Amino acid sequence: MDKAGSEPPIGTGLRNSRTGPLDLTFIPSDTRLSEGHGRRDDPAHCRITMKIITKTDEFAAFCAAAKAQPYVTIDTEFLRERTYYSKLCLIQMALPGKTGEAVLVDPLAEGLSLEPLYDLFRHQETVKVFHAARQDLEIFFVEGKVFPTPLFDTQVAAMVCGFGEQAGYETLVKKIARENLDKSSRFTDWSRRPLSEAQMVYALADVTHLRVIYEHLSRELVRTGRQKWVEEELSTLLDPETYITRPGEAWQKVKTRTTSGRFMAMVRELARFREDYAQSRDVPRSRVFKDDALLELASTRPTNAEELGRSRLLLREGRKAEIAEGILAAIKAGMETKPEDFPKIDPSREQLQVNTALADLLRVLLKAKSEETGVAPKLIAAASELDALSAGQRDLPMLHGWRAEVFGDDALRLCRGEIALSAIGGAVRVVAL
Repeated sequence: MDKAGSEPPIGTGLRNSRTGPLDLTFIPSDTRLSEGHGRRDDPAHCRITMKIITKTDEFAAFCAAAKAQPYVTIDTEFLRERTYYSKLCLIQMALPGKTGEAVLVDPLAEGLSLEPLYDLFRHQETVKVFHAARQDLEIFFVEGKVFPTPLFDTQVAAMVCGFGEQAGYETLVKKIARENLDKSSRFTDWSRRPLSEAQMVYALADVTHLRVIYEHLSRELVRTGRQKWVEEELSTLLDPETYITRPGEAWQKVKTRTTSGRFMAMVRELARFREDYAQSRDVPRSRVFKDDALLELASTRPTNAEELGRSRLLLREGRKAEIAEGILAAIKAGMETKPEDFPKIDPSREQLQVNTALADLLRVLLKAKSEETGVAPKLIAAASELDALSAGQRDLPMLHGWRAEVFGDDALRLCRGEIALSAIGGAVRVVAL
């Protein structure tokens, strides 16, 4: 994030009418003209050319222009209801400034290459700004094996800058850009063409307002000296391991009530088959069979088609021949697993011996630190981490990096009896013992 912490230009974000979303004037070509209006008492008006890009040379030209800018805002629309991997349907991008160009890129257009975008992603002089970037980054990592760097995620930055745990885009638009969003197109089918006017308005707003939000938050991070905090959080988003699910490790995401070796061996083999099947055929894992059916099968352990047919939770999709055969093979593999090869259970999945009184004190300390710093509590430490810390675990995220500085170090001191908590009026203070 070389550019994320630099001072951006002030007052260059697009502001639309406070009465509604951006107005679009359509003309019979691939170029759309859009008009955004400032406050009614502001005589300045801006007219922005928004292009629907369907050709690689046009896309390359826009990305080349973006390389000359300090930042570019980016968003995507996709579908995932019927596939394992997200189907990219639309890319929205906007350049800085009131007259900065905003474009919609149609990745479904025949012959369009995303390589110009990937080249921009590798360009280190332009910050790539997203909101809640995880799913967007997963799409680009799966399709292009590339991450946008330097990266700025306004959701992460907002949680660090005191906007609470629910730092949604709509909330930030209201609080920072002082605008209202029309979200009626949120759940539309983005794979259908042509796009409707409402869809285009919705999509455009997701990158034009983002400029104002980015500039505000980046200035705030400079003021508070918290750029490094955001960089630590973004390192997870830029780690390939965040987006890779290996079939042999899929069992770790299945919640179980028992951790007995044989049962977990069955869970591992069933989850391995399901993940491999879903990935290879690009179907949602729930379409193969759901977790409740997986746990039922791990318990009942059918050995033939007749016994498998008695399953109460296995849906029709999971009874198809190739899936049924895979289930029976997975169960056989689980039954043949030697005890020394049983899955090694993460200690955090074991029943913790929680010190409830200490856990309650840690929650009070967390609330006090959150209020003091303005950082969302869930970003500092999860409730499960507090229980784990009270139970004696020490390999926890909240004890590293900026979290240790804000909360973790004092949390450990509290556990060791080196500090106490004192209530003075409505405030909680740390008292050294």
